[in-house]
Amino acid sequence: MPTERLYLYDTTLRDGQQTQGVQFSTEEKKQIATALDHLGVDYIEGGWPGANPTDSAFFEEAPATTARMTAFGMTKRAGRSAENDDVLAAVLNAGTAAVCLVGKSHDYHVTQALGINLDENIENIKASIMHIKAQGREALFDAEHFFDGYHDNADYALRCCKAAYDAGARWVVLCDTNGGAQPSTISHVVKEVIAAGIPGSHLGIHTHNDTEQAVACSLAAVEAGVRQVQGTLNGLGERCGNANLVSLIPTLLLKDPYASLVHTGVSDTALADLTKVSRMLDDILNRVPSKQSPYVGASAFAHKAGLHASAILKDPSTYEHVDPAVVGNARIIPMSNQAGQSNLRKRLSDAGLVVEKGDPRLAQILDRIKEREAKGYSYDTAQASFELLARAELGDMPEFFEVKRYKVTVERRKNKYNQMISLSEAVVVVKVDGEKRLSVSESLDDDGGDRGPVNALAKALRKDLGRYSAPLDDMHLVDFKVRITQGGTAAATRVIIDYEDGQGRRWSTVGVSPNIIDASFEALLDGINWKLLHDGTD
Repeated sequence: MPTERLYLYDTTLRDGQQTQGVQFSTEEKKQIATALDHLGVDYIEGGWPGANPTDSAFFEEAPATTARMTAFGMTKRAGRSAENDDVLAAVLNAGTAAVCLVGKSHDYHVTQALGINLDENIENIKASIMHIKAQGREALFDAEHFFDGYHDNADYALRCCKAAYDAGARWVVLCDTNGGAQPSTISHVVKEVIAAGIPGSHLGIHTHNDTEQAVACSLAAVEAGVRQVQGTLNGLGERCGNANLVSLIPTLLLKDPYASLVHTGVSDTALADLTKVSRMLDDILNRVPSKQSPYVGASAFAHKAGLHASAILKDPSTYEHVDPAVVGNARIIPMSNQAGQSNLRKRLSDAGLVVEKGDPRLAQILDRIKEREAKGYSYDTAQASFELLARAELGDMPEFFEVKRYKVTVERRKNKYNQMISLSEAVVVVKVDGEKRLSVSESLDDDGGDRGPVNALAKALRKDLGRYSAPLDDMHLVDFKVRITQGGTAAATRVIIDYEDGQGRRWSTVGVSPNIIDASFEALLDGINWKLLHDGTD
């Protein structure tokens, strides 16, 4: 059992919110904080009280957490006491158990950005930390631009950190603010800071990802002795982002030397929710999760090559560094024109279809896949469409309803304000249980804006399917992707649609046609049929 405790500090709600295009509401911040607490982080940095209304409101309504809720601010300004600095007062008024203050540790920034002398900055750090301690709060000091400052003036950078530590800071956090430091530099400097008198049990690391090494730099710091790691969910953060806790946490828990060196507050049960937490954040941000994300991405445990799939069936460790279930993910054996019968049988098994080795229908399914992919289809990413195709070839695909015809029109006209608007309308006729049903839908949103012909078509298709309509209520479209697969007069349009339902299931379908509406309809139809199939609809 590892003997040294490593503390996880999450700054998604503050540093992560500095990501371009990201702005959390108070309710969203509360939802994220609750998920972080369940995950087992030790500190949740809620934001900068007084900096904006959302952060101030969050601290007033913050959920009760086991993790230490932390307010962020800056050291007192020159020319006034810590007791009379209104910016510092706003941070303290948030009432959090811990307070993290950022201060300069690079001499150039002190003289140029702050416009004060070096000794004044040291005094500001010392007085601010002492004031936090006097209020009975846990004090943390973020040494901004520490590694650049250490490179230019190591003595002064150390003086800043020691001033905070001697004044009572529980944690002195070494920040690679510009994100340019290398892991070897981080390791070397951390060891020198410890040798200079600040123990690793009081040191933290805060890295940025400007050279795609934030996680590597954080791990180097842990190995060198720091015992607090700061980061964000999914690597959110200014510019290129911060160290990604979603990658750091499983590496720290599952990989040596870290797993033998330290332990965290993250349980095995919480680790199994990591994929869910990562995708929850993407849902809040209305982003499509990155398929290539380590540990939690949809492709993190996808094995496309026939050689790989064959080995995986014998022993998953041949091409997997961890069991995907440990982080709440799943193994995928995609189907493509590179696939062999090992891939096919595994994928069929995952869908609950058992086909014995040597069954001639396996070759028929592979031939069908290769034939359709030559026309532009891609079953590599559209696993639901693959399953429907395979079931049809096996004679195991029920017909829930029959589409008799459909029509989509797009009209440009003036509204009552004499503005030109688009209006899309779709008509779909289906036959359900022997009865024809006609549905008409427009693609208007709540504000009267047009959402396009595919939206109108999707609404009309789902509008009246008789007894099959109710199971579709919790199904929604997550992403819609279009690609032209061939050029010139033979151009074909490929549409990939990703879906999700209330049970947390995700699936993807594909449609191909020279006409984008036809391609979209095919993918929409597959999405509905897959949902009905897996909800056990009679």
